[in-house]
Amino acid sequence: MEERLQKYMARCGVASRRKCEEIILDGRVKVDGVVVTELGIKVNGNVSKVLLDDKEINLEEVKRYIMLNKPEGYITTVKDEKNRKTILDIVNVDERIYPIGRLDYDSSGLLLLTNDGDIYNNIIHPRSVIDKVYIAKVKGIFTDEEMNKFKGGVDIGGYITSDSNIEIIKTMRDTCKVKISIHEGKNRQIRKMCLALGHEVITLKRTAIGRLTLKDLDKGQWRELSLDEVNYLKNL
Repeated sequence: MEERLQKYMARCGVASRRKCEEIILDGRVKVDGVVVTELGIKVNGNVSKVLLDDKEINLEEVKRYIMLNKPEGYITTVKDEKNRKTILDIVNVDERIYPIGRLDYDSSGLLLLTNDGDIYNNIIHPRSVIDKVYIAKVKGIFTDEEMNKFKGGVDIGGYITSDSNIEIIKTMRDTCKVKISIHEGKNRQIRKMCLALGHEVITLKRTAIGRLTLKDLDKGQWRELSLDEVNYLKNL
């Protein structure tokens, strides 16, 4: 059965569909010996020969579904032009996998990786409404008024965030810890939301994506998802 080239590439574990589109437009892909530079072409994975950077790609026989407790100081990419450490320096598997979403260099916590393009799109598609839970330590103490503003949407520079939730779980002398739940994934969104209300984020950790939680997974450790967890993601 034919399918769009970028979808086939994503199912081969190359990258997300959007990133695969960029790769196609950069002229790095050949189909049956012809360089493809436009979107829309369809291929049959059982018949067509697809090359990326002159290396043939095929559907991965083994699907991998991995949860990582990302430490600070790692980039959520497969490669980094500045030669910084990436999450694949921690998760070293034979299959080509890629992260679902991202966590900032200075942030830690739950990150999912896979070579299953369908699950990737289930999670990041704009129509998906999946709560992501974070624990943040911030400067200052949130007031009730500030938390109400946070929940109703914050301007983070030309974009008003959707409704979210925030609660204080611990107060200290001049800082506090808050539990935040959002379903969006804008770049550095929580840091920008807190800063917009006068609270700089000191530390930030993601603890849950939907029903998936870190549980007792230590920082810097990773594990395969259970069958129940995989089925949950497939049925989102």
